[in-house]
Amino acid sequence: MTPRRLVITVCPREPGSVALPIARGGRSVRLNAAAIGRHLRELVAERGLDERVRLREGCAGGCSAPGPNVSVEIFPMTRPGEREDHVAVDWKTYVYSLASLDCLAAVIEENLGSSRGRTRR
Repeated sequence: MTPRRLVITVCPREPGSVALPIARGGRSVRLNAAAIGRHLRELVAERGLDERVRLREGCAGGCSAPGPNVSVEIFPMTRPGEREDHVAVDWKTYVYSLASLDCLAAVIEENLGSSRGRTRR
């Protein structure tokens, strides 16, 4: 599989929360949009994925009902010295579906295509 990089968008304005573990095998915790963004940043840092995963705040879709909602844009990795391409080759949304994941880390793992965590397809 071609190495990927991700841009994960979390909408900070959506009310609501979801209960799920942060990492696989962990205890479920209640997460609102701010907590989701914070924990995703921590997961990226802990796993050394700063070069491959960027987080941003913005509209993730699903504004008509309580979130939190997350969207992911998937891009091919660029070679060293090349400029990043801003044309997504794939995308995935977690609009009203975060609670179906086995953990928050699956947002990163599923979309990077890591062997550590193909939780659903």
